[in-house]
Amino acid sequence: METGLEDKYHRLKENLADMGSALLAFSGGVDSTLVLAVGKEALGEDIVAVTVHSPLHPKEMLENAASVAERLRVEHITVAVNELANNALVANPPERCYLCKHDRFSELLEIANREGIAEVIDGTQVDDTGDYRPGIDAAQELGVRSPLLEAGFSKYEVRALSRELGLASWNQPHSTCLATRVAYDQRITREKLTIIDKGERFLRALGLSEVRLRLIDEKTARIEVSTSSLGTLVSEGVRQKVIEKMKDLGFTYTTVDLAGYRSGALNEAFFKP
Repeated sequence: METGLEDKYHRLKENLADMGSALLAFSGGVDSTLVLAVGKEALGEDIVAVTVHSPLHPKEMLENAASVAERLRVEHITVAVNELANNALVANPPERCYLCKHDRFSELLEIANREGIAEVIDGTQVDDTGDYRPGIDAAQELGVRSPLLEAGFSKYEVRALSRELGLASWNQPHSTCLATRVAYDQRITREKLTIIDKGERFLRALGLSEVRLRLIDEKTARIEVSTSSLGTLVSEGVRQKVIEKMKDLGFTYTTVDLAGYRSGALNEAFFKP
């Protein structure tokens, strides 16, 4: 292990140990899995993973989170929430993520207080601060801590340490909630989320990587894939299958973002780094 990475690893472990006990907002993604694994080393039985069961997430996310927590032998709690009952969030303003995270973290803080757990933590890392992420503001306002951010971990370093520690998540694709696929000010509905989920499943089944199906409006889909998958996506046989599937899902127009996948693409109109 490189010296710099090893130093951050020890800093992360020490910071977690100093908490005494922690409740982790756990998605099962690469970032929160690393926090959970190191938290288990540092805190033993005094770390709990909590996953939100929500219409904003594919079912597979909950199943994966439960599986990871079981492998790491960490207590795992599922909390059911329905953000679609929040009219302000459903309207999908640019601060949607703030509204969502504020409600979620408030729920987790109530659980922590009830159970006598010292800290609520998440998997935010340094690269997350380079995008428009109002959810980070909600976490900071409520006193939720971000151990990876505090220890200075970038996404690359999270993956590198995860690989060193033998975590299967080290090369897991980046995943976010399905609401991030709906253009701001377009209402979020269960039907739209289902369409996006079905569309992305289809695209991944074609062998495409880093897939995002962005719903620009009721009739327009914008597809993002890794730049290495762009050639496959627009090849004659695959292109026609995609067009037909998008029509089946109710889209009149199907577009491809030639810039390829990048996290938070719909934020670009609101956040200038």
